[in-house]
Amino acid sequence: MSAPGQPNWIRPLGRTGLAVSAVCVGGAPLGSMPENFGHEVAYADAVALVESIFDSPIRWIDTSNGYSGGESERRIGAAISRRGGLPPDFLIATKVDPRGGDYSGARVRESVAESKQRLGLAELPLVYLHDPENFDFGEMTKPGGAVEVLMTLRDEGEIGHVGLAGGPVQEMSRYLELGGFEVLLVHNRWTLVDHSADDLIAQAEDLGVAVVNAAIYGGGILANPTGRTTYGYRPAPPETLQAIQEMDRVCRDAGTTLATAALLASVHDPRITATVVGISKPSRLARIVESLDTELPRSLLDHLADLLPERHNWLDFQPQT
Repeated sequence: MSAPGQPNWIRPLGRTGLAVSAVCVGGAPLGSMPENFGHEVAYADAVALVESIFDSPIRWIDTSNGYSGGESERRIGAAISRRGGLPPDFLIATKVDPRGGDYSGARVRESVAESKQRLGLAELPLVYLHDPENFDFGEMTKPGGAVEVLMTLRDEGEIGHVGLAGGPVQEMSRYLELGGFEVLLVHNRWTLVDHSADDLIAQAEDLGVAVVNAAIYGGGILANPTGRTTYGYRPAPPETLQAIQEMDRVCRDAGTTLATAALLASVHDPRITATVVGISKPSRLARIVESLDTELPRSLLDHLADLLPERHNWLDFQPQT
């Protein structure tokens, strides 16, 4: 079991020396992203929710410089200030982001400085290079570029540890090959219906890089399948939609929910150090904690594995040439 209070709930984060809970709160909804999550999150509500997270068994939050133009970080920072400081066993992980088309080394330094100011933290223990796949690999990795500067900030003591966060697994693999990254965050690519990240996770394991799994609900459809037709922010293939509906039926027949199964499949995978779950309401936080105490029968997990869609339905499928 990897539930709160169990021995495996707090885990080493790879070789960083940091210890984290098996579940991490995703900070994107805290900044209010109605275009992504379907509803507004008021400032006061978000700050209060962060304080509730501080009091929960979950011991870290994942945010980013670019979430809602920095609003996620500002609200987290306000909660930290209201508490008189961050709880000593709590970790805030953030990410560097470009400004418009600028993802230069200079911009990386600015991004780190902005995050420190918004969060009110002199030290950032873990900072990810965020979504580099949207920019030219050569530009990002050139001398003095974003990758080198982020590594330099670690060497200078400006940040603690360096992570890599992104989507398309082929591009993430190129960055891992560079070396230097200590944590890999991948989203939408290892869920009940998509195992695009299998080889990437194996690569990270070989390199001693900790794996953090995000967007385990595929943008929401695995948490609330009724009426949704998108997975990973794009139209889902018919086979994926059919699999989700069948998985939902199987879970309900077993007396549980598809959302619980999606969470626990990731949390209990020994290759995955932590699972990121976006939360925007206190009721959702309570349900997550409750779900972690659920024991799913092996037969149910095996049945769900048998329903995994063929790989040509996965986000990053590439035909053999």
